[in-house]
Amino acid sequence: MRIVVDKREKNSGIPELLKESGIFVDFATLKVGDYIVFNNVVIERKTISDLLSSFYDGRLFIQCSELVKHFSSPLLIVEGNIIEDLKSESDNSFRSYDQKIQLVYDSLITVVLDFKIPLVHTPNIEHTTSFLIAIANKLSRKYSYGPLLRKIRKQTSEQIQQLSVLSSLPGVGGMFAVKMLKEFNTPKRALNASAAELAKIPGFGTARAQRIRKILDNAYNEVDAENQKTLLDHLK
Repeated sequence: MRIVVDKREKNSGIPELLKESGIFVDFATLKVGDYIVFNNVVIERKTISDLLSSFYDGRLFIQCSELVKHFSSPLLIVEGNIIEDLKSESDNSFRSYDQKIQLVYDSLITVVLDFKIPLVHTPNIEHTTSFLIAIANKLSRKYSYGPLLRKIRKQTSEQIQQLSVLSSLPGVGGMFAVKMLKEFNTPKRALNASAAELAKIPGFGTARAQRIRKILDNAYNEVDAENQKTLLDHLK
């Protein structure tokens, strides 16, 4: 059996475990996903730390968008112990443990509900390897040919930032951010769109459109110093 593996996964330890199990590992620079086990089956692997960082900088949204765009059966493997890994995970945002837990859940909800991508949780690289072998085995029994590489144009950092801006709006998330850019072409046009124009986006709805317009159009009100501190702490 053969699995195409992104070159950036070389140091994860998984390729070596695959080879030890008799899997032929074909390294390539993948524009989408980390492991291709069949033509339409791609797997993105993220540790808890990876998941958080990709959520912070908006990469998660563009990665999910690309997964569903180019593959009919994408999967996301979340690897690690959420509780223990978050306790040991450090960043410069001064977020509390509870805030980081909520961010992990928010990101997973986005993946499942907005992008319809199934999640698989594994505790470590050994279990991730076992899952990859299991799915490759199942597909090899059903089909006589293995994964094929396809030419995919990778999104730019500018596009990631555009998606990040729109996805931060309340009730938008990654999938609707993509739909907004497809509908209006630029973030500026999307942000200037009327509630009626926003509501025309499939699945967007009038209530969501009106809420966004209200947030964008209402003037910012000054708050007292104590409340200001609370607000800034919330935004960290």
